[in-house]
Amino acid sequence: MSSLDHTISASSAAALHRRGLLLVAGAAIVWSSGGLLARMIETDPWTKLFWRSLFAFVFLLAYAWFKNRGRLVATFRELGWPGVMLGLCFATASTAFIVGLNYTTVANIMFVQAGAPFIAGLLGWLIMKERVRLRSWVAMGAALAGIGVISRGSLEAGNAIGDLLAITCALGFAGAIVTTRRHKHLRMAPATCLATLFTALFSLPFAHLAAPDTSDFFYLVLFGVGQMGIGLILFTGGVRLVPAAEAGLMSILEAILSPLWVWLALTETPSADTLLGGAIVLGAIVVHTLIDWRAERTVVPTPD
Repeated sequence: MSSLDHTISASSAAALHRRGLLLVAGAAIVWSSGGLLARMIETDPWTKLFWRSLFAFVFLLAYAWFKNRGRLVATFRELGWPGVMLGLCFATASTAFIVGLNYTTVANIMFVQAGAPFIAGLLGWLIMKERVRLRSWVAMGAALAGIGVISRGSLEAGNAIGDLLAITCALGFAGAIVTTRRHKHLRMAPATCLATLFTALFSLPFAHLAAPDTSDFFYLVLFGVGQMGIGLILFTGGVRLVPAAEAGLMSILEAILSPLWVWLALTETPSADTLLGGAIVLGAIVVHTLIDWRAERTVVPTPD
């Protein structure tokens, strides 16, 4: 390869890398609006969950049809039972997130949810006997300690139900991570589309099906199509272009920004225990991810 070709190739790779980072960061920013939108919608949690999931399902189904013209049915069949399991994990996480916001702050939910990758590492070790590096054990221990600090504050304030739902949310995401590790062929977009269908069906018996009023309708469309659907499209488009460690680092933006938007717009202030525990969880993620990032960037030179 000539030096000119090598320069062009390196420039193209750098451009794709920047594009991937921007897409993943964009997804995190879009997803971070979830807590604020949930607070601004006045209807009950189950009705909120149903309409959000329904709008997201219609949007993601249209997106899947556009991406897989002529193969839409085949795309869903290819998911198989692992895809159903992945959809159920996402549906569990989504349900716990929305219902949990009725019992606790956005910050509690987001900081506990941020520990999902470490819970996934623990589940991977228990279920699939995956090797866990020492630094990962240390980071998992720190993250779980942070979650414990958050939960302690909630127990003292009488908000234990909210934290149990937050932990359920994190377990759902962790289960999704383990499922995708075990079945690497799974496509995220159709699996999430399936998850929105499951969530709508779960919430259907408890939801009020009368058409929401104008303001709620607007926010529900934004919640389902914008926050969930467009966020997913941005993430799946970007995560293929950057190393996993960098994608994980960018995703932390969601956990940081989500409580910030609610605090700025609605003056919802997290407790001292929530802030301390959240700082421990996010600190563990940042340090662990930066170490992984450095390891991924270490390239062994090959002979010419």
